[in-house]
Amino acid sequence: MHEDLLAKLEQRLGRVHARQRLGIEADHEAQAFGQGLTFFHIENWYSVHSVIRNTLKLAGLYRRGRRNAQRVTVRHNDVWFRELPPLFDGFTLLHISDMHVDMNEAAMGRLVELVAGLRYDVCVLTGDFRGKTFGPFEATLDGVSRVRAHLQGPVYGVLGNHDTIQMVPGLEAMGIRMLLNESAAITREGQRIYIAGIDDAHFFRVDNIEKAASQIPDGEFSILLSHTPEIYRQAAHADFNLLLGGHTHGGQICLPGSIPITLDSVLPRRMGSGAWQYHNMIGYTSVGAGSSIVAVRFNCPPEITLHHLRRD
Repeated sequence: MHEDLLAKLEQRLGRVHARQRLGIEADHEAQAFGQGLTFFHIENWYSVHSVIRNTLKLAGLYRRGRRNAQRVTVRHNDVWFRELPPLFDGFTLLHISDMHVDMNEAAMGRLVELVAGLRYDVCVLTGDFRGKTFGPFEATLDGVSRVRAHLQGPVYGVLGNHDTIQMVPGLEAMGIRMLLNESAAITREGQRIYIAGIDDAHFFRVDNIEKAASQIPDGEFSILLSHTPEIYRQAAHADFNLLLGGHTHGGQICLPGSIPITLDSVLPRRMGSGAWQYHNMIGYTSVGAGSSIVAVRFNCPPEITLHHLRRD
């Protein structure tokens, strides 16, 4: 890594966070299959990817799966809160997750077409910009920049388990405010809501909800961005009103009825896609706009989501 990039990351994140994240990434690249809970993880075992792809081809399903993965749809999600400040009634967030921009150019082209015609107040990106889990990331930044050029208003993001911390300066240079255990206030005539974000909690384990929440005054309406919804318990008990995440892809390859074969997450299946609630916190798990491992989908169409905040 160039010394100037290290200096930028340490200045942006603090020495401990930057070096911790970089150190884990270096260990990951040295051990081709990852470590800890993700040792021999299918996302990192690239020979298995070819097996899946060839099996689908032999079954005559590969082309259909590819077409399905390109058909990104727009979903609408109305969420009601008594705590929402009156001036934010109708506030809309465009939620895009798991783009994996370098895996399916056609899907990203469809995504650009869709966002160009949407109306919303803020865009949030919940991680996994990159296709692979290690290696070069320049193509990823190029792909994200093409999408970013068509996004309006403020854009906030968090990193996923596929993303390297080295991407942060490039993402922020294109106007994406990355929230890495941080929060930001959005104000309207003296009223405000907060958007917080944590670093990846699935693989890198460098999330710090306490730090992100500590910047939010008690009783203020708050939204947490996390790549994985697996931290739903911590988020609810930290008094977040809304949790937005992704990571699961909704299973990506599902049985009829959108029943996932696997979610690659430690959480109840009802939280694997779409809207859900835990205690007083509402959550939403995006099935993602892109695809992981192999760029195919079955019974689980890719999505971007418009969350409409309503005052109850």
